[in-house]
Amino acid sequence: MRWLVGWNGATANAATRRTLHPVGGHLLWGDPDPLWVVGDWRPDEVRVIQADPGNRLAVLGNCGATDEQLKVGLVAARGGALRHLTAWPGNYTAVARIGRRITITADLAGVRPVFHTPWRGGTAYATAALPLADLIEAQFDISHLAALLACPDSPEALGDSTPYSDVHRVAPGHALILREGGSREIASYEPATPLVVAAPPSNADDAIAGVRDALVEAVRVRLDAPRHAPRIDLDDLDPGPVPGMGPAERRAARAAQQGRGPVPGIGADLSGGSASATLALLAAGLPGTPGTLAGTPGTSAGQRLLAVTFNDRTRTGDSPEDPAGRQAELERARLLAENPRLHHVVVAAGPEALPFADLENVTLTDEPAPSLTAVARHRARLSAGSADHLVGLGARQVLDAHPARLADLLLDRRRRHLVRPVAALAKAEAARGPAAVSPVRVPFTVYRAARRLARTPYRQGVEEAAARLRSRTFVDDLDDTVEGALHASLAALTWTRPGPAARWMTGEALAEVALRLEAGALARPSVERPGDRRARAALARQAADHRILEQAVELRGQRLHAPFYDNQVVRACRQLPEALRVRPGARAQVLRSVLDFAGIHELPPGWGATPLPAQDPAQRIGLRTALDPLLDLFHAPLLADAGLVEARVVRDALADAAEGRPLPLDGLADLVATEMWLRRLMARRGSCWTGSSAPRQRAVSAGVVPVSRTLPERPGA
Repeated sequence: MRWLVGWNGATANAATRRTLHPVGGHLLWGDPDPLWVVGDWRPDEVRVIQADPGNRLAVLGNCGATDEQLKVGLVAARGGALRHLTAWPGNYTAVARIGRRITITADLAGVRPVFHTPWRGGTAYATAALPLADLIEAQFDISHLAALLACPDSPEALGDSTPYSDVHRVAPGHALILREGGSREIASYEPATPLVVAAPPSNADDAIAGVRDALVEAVRVRLDAPRHAPRIDLDDLDPGPVPGMGPAERRAARAAQQGRGPVPGIGADLSGGSASATLALLAAGLPGTPGTLAGTPGTSAGQRLLAVTFNDRTRTGDSPEDPAGRQAELERARLLAENPRLHHVVVAAGPEALPFADLENVTLTDEPAPSLTAVARHRARLSAGSADHLVGLGARQVLDAHPARLADLLLDRRRRHLVRPVAALAKAEAARGPAAVSPVRVPFTVYRAARRLARTPYRQGVEEAAARLRSRTFVDDLDDTVEGALHASLAALTWTRPGPAARWMTGEALAEVALRLEAGALARPSVERPGDRRARAALARQAADHRILEQAVELRGQRLHAPFYDNQVVRACRQLPEALRVRPGARAQVLRSVLDFAGIHELPPGWGATPLPAQDPAQRIGLRTALDPLLDLFHAPLLADAGLVEARVVRDALADAAEGRPLPLDGLADLVATEMWLRRLMARRGSCWTGSSAPRQRAVSAGVVPVSRTLPERPGA
């Protein structure tokens, strides 16, 4: 895990800095407001620019700006133009020190957040929450964990809190500004979308061109960066003649050993989907020298880009768990890999790479996230990748239309643009057979739900969600006749809604989250449109999950690059007209335009097909395979000690899901990931800080404290 940490306005003097510093930290600048970087940062990932005495800019991450552009951005930030610090291609964190004023920017998606906490009369900040929790000896914030389980994509419930008390998060699209004297300000550097008056619709062709240029530049930044090779294990080298082994056997043994870790150079996922295929073909087709380093085994003159396809052998074929199979996706990946500039590697995995497998070897991360249950799955794929590996995560969130955007179209009186998405839902329902809702009813059902959301005030919508939590009325209980894609779309046509794990939480925990919802709606009234707000919340949730996934699966010396989370790509995608977003196949249309610009016109049949959201069959197979360890995990869970769940209820749900009962497996994954993270954190030894002035106790030293049984008074009562 890599992070930066510093403070501003604290009473700590130079002597304190010499006796208190992060473990393994490298000092970028010293007193009066020091800044450290911690972790295995590459030399080109840490850049410090000084425009004039007293004014400095540190950029950490992958940034495509030149030194001159960084100086211009520092001058602009000195005048208050913070947006300039976030407009360069790449994915990075910028820290500007202007006199005694410190400005730290969080990205638009949420992959690179900023955390802060009051400390010694000033403010300490970092890009990870756990170091700050260690610094102030913080305890668990059980109320935040309850909100994370009950309403994971609700900004009203989560607020700016973290799993650690008094450690706060800066919202995506905002910057933390610290001034001398201990004052603290959180300012937005992005214009907000008004609730009633919408901006004039942008031209679709111009918006697609903007996405194309931003995505090409994002990939080019990765290609232009210095190449790095993972650390070489001397045990993997050819030991020479071995009794009983000829040259061919020794080569095969070395190849098997080399497959245990990433190879030098640049690679990409090639799953058969449109997002990963676009990145792989774009990286291989751009002018320059994409691909792996010269001399890497299996490549041609070092010019071929490594494309990795994950083949889950438990799902391929006509298995009852996955009737459609993944043969179509694998065939598309094979056809795409016929590109002469791609070196295709298929990672065949069995039960050892299923979800919920190998949970005992999951490392400690900064926060809990659902992706912790699939660490073995991702690690098997990434270990066959490259030192710099491109992934297509985030494309769905930045390009696709959230169902709540249908309400935005009604607010703009553009009803005719609802025809295509509603027709697609009706077609999907008709394909479900006799159990489906009549296609004649679908348009009226969707239109009624979208109109209800468009006419519902923000505060009323949040209060309705809080009431559902108190009454334990969840989406599946509203209408048992509506399922599938239509059911998912109707459930999303709300200002906020309970998460899938809420049904297994205690009433006391749900009441606490309901109070957080109501208090958040009162404290931060929304001026956004419902579709735009829900889309931003969904992007923030997925970005946070990707951040934790990076920490859990990233091998030493390897970097995961998700260009769709870059600031410039997110901004460009937000310019896409809503009428274009809601069209079926809009994502494929945009990405096809990107590939056309790169000279790639021939794509396999079925490319860009967006399957309807469905529960991953591998989740149920993995749950059934790992049922006994999971039942042991919830024999005496820490979540029950915190008052969030009852152990018996969760064990029964796990057993029912393993037997095939239709239950939201995502909710069970949330519970398993949170319980596992709590145990890893409690078993941790040591602290992130060292020195004679270091805190005497690590974070959460008091253990898990049950949620308060004395609930505060209901807001507005």
